[in-house]
Amino acid sequence: MTTQIQAPPRAVRIASALTFVQGLGGIALAVALVIRVIGGSTPAGPILGAAGVLVLWFGGALFATVMLFRGHHGARTPVIVTQLLLLGCAWYAYGPSQQQLLGSLGGIYCVVVLVFLFTNDGRRWAMGLDDVSEGDKAD
Repeated sequence: MTTQIQAPPRAVRIASALTFVQGLGGIALAVALVIRVIGGSTPAGPILGAAGVLVLWFGGALFATVMLFRGHHGARTPVIVTQLLLLGCAWYAYGPSQQQLLGSLGGIYCVVVLVFLFTNDGRRWAMGLDDVSEGDKAD
C-alpha cells in the first residue's frame, strides 16, 4: 500500500524555509559556544551542556523543517512548538534582558512564521481537506 504525500501550500513552505534558517542559526550558536570553551574563556561543563541542548533542539527543528517542506503533516507540530519556544526567548530578550531591538525582531520573525503556518491553505492542508472536490463543498 502506497500513500501519496500532498505538496504543502506555498505559505507552509515559506514557514518551513524560515524555520530552517532559525535552525541553522541555533546550530551556529552551539558551534560558537564550543569554540568559546576550546579557547578557554569559560568553564566547559555548563557551556558544553547548553551547546548539546541547542544541537538536539535545532537539529530536530532542521529535520522537522525538511520533512514539512516535503509534505509530511506531522512535522508541522514541532515547527509550531519551536516558534512558540523562540517567541518566549524573544520576550525574555525584549523585557528582562533589556534588548528591545533584538527581542522585537525575534518576536516578529516568530509571529510571521506562525501566521504562515496558520493561513487558511496551511490549515486545510494540515487537516487533509485539500482533496475535497468542489461538488462536495456545496453540500
